[in-house]
Amino acid sequence: MSEQRRHRLRLEISREASRLFWEQGVDATSGDQIAEAVGLSTRTIWRHFRSKESCAEPIVTQGVEWEMSTLRDWPAHLSLEERFSTEALRFRREASPVELADNGLAIRMIRLGDTEPALRTAWLMACDQVEREMAGIIAKRLGRPATDLQVRLHAAAASAAIRVLNEEIGAALLDGADPAQFADAPERLARAVREATGGTVGDPVTDL
Repeated sequence: MSEQRRHRLRLEISREASRLFWEQGVDATSGDQIAEAVGLSTRTIWRHFRSKESCAEPIVTQGVEWEMSTLRDWPAHLSLEERFSTEALRFRREASPVELADNGLAIRMIRLGDTEPALRTAWLMACDQVEREMAGIIAKRLGRPATDLQVRLHAAAASAAIRVLNEEIGAALLDGADPAQFADAPERLARAVREATGGTVGDPVTDL
């Protein structure tokens, strides 16, 4: 199986598992139910995931994929606010129903992690990936190695800011807040990263 096909299959399993977790709870959901929902054998589920709770990991990771894809290709001449705003407009125009549904499931799994330690672990693992990737992005931006202590500290602070903002906005939406209240979410993200790094990360740079 190619890596691309494996990724698609894991994501499809994750969608159905996350839907079941939200609808009936983690304890009430079995590996057999997840397999039936996807149309696969239970044995196949366990070939791709180490436990039923870990089935949520791909969807949970989707919860920060937009931010990370936006930062990976951040042009040197743009500020972080400009980059997030531009990409947010593009996402609103081009996002497919599946992408929007995945984002909704990710929000639900992150919220469910408040009471389900295994799902909280999946979310924190995704945030750890964000921190590692942020180190590379910030290192390139500042012209320093990713192992530089200051770069690592900035990456840790920036990823924590992204995590907290995702949790806060997601919880508010699930509690019935008007989505229009968060129309400025991209700017909030940029501001949170800028403030978390003491203003070091956020401005355009001239030499990369």
